[in-house]
Amino acid sequence: MLQSPIRAVFHLEMLDRAALRSRPPVAGLVTKTVDPPDPDLNRRFYYSVGSEWHWTDRLSWSKNDWQDYVDRDVLNTFVGKLDGVEVGYFELEAQASGSVEIVYFGLLPDYIGKGLGGSFLSTALERVWELPGTKRIWLHTCTQDHKHALKNYQDRGFAIFKTELEPMK
Repeated sequence: MLQSPIRAVFHLEMLDRAALRSRPPVAGLVTKTVDPPDPDLNRRFYYSVGSEWHWTDRLSWSKNDWQDYVDRDVLNTFVGKLDGVEVGYFELEAQASGSVEIVYFGLLPDYIGKGLGGSFLSTALERVWELPGTKRIWLHTCTQDHKHALKNYQDRGFAIFKTELEPMK
């Protein structure tokens, strides 16, 4: 009998701004808030960034599902642009007790491996710590994500607080 492959899911957190170890900014890389919310943009980035990493939880979402998702007051979406060209995005969700989840973070395929990930993540983390009342930033990644994702998060100051093993989807 064959067993299903297993993936590890790592839950990480940063509890203090002082833990942040930023990478220097990349010249020409700017991050802008998506305002007003744009469900088509979130959908497009979810597919474009996540397809290689097997992001599947939103594949069945309708246009209305996307609209309802982005219209929540607790969600902010940011787009990174390098010299005016979109390179990646991240979604921040404010939660109870000062927690903020980085729900999704990633670069478009053409910009992976070009030295942008650490700087872009540093920018995302600075944005979170600027939110009033932030006491904790958390996220999760897994062994199906980019091979350097976990290291990038840890290099920026995140610590693993839980690891789960689950069948690969």
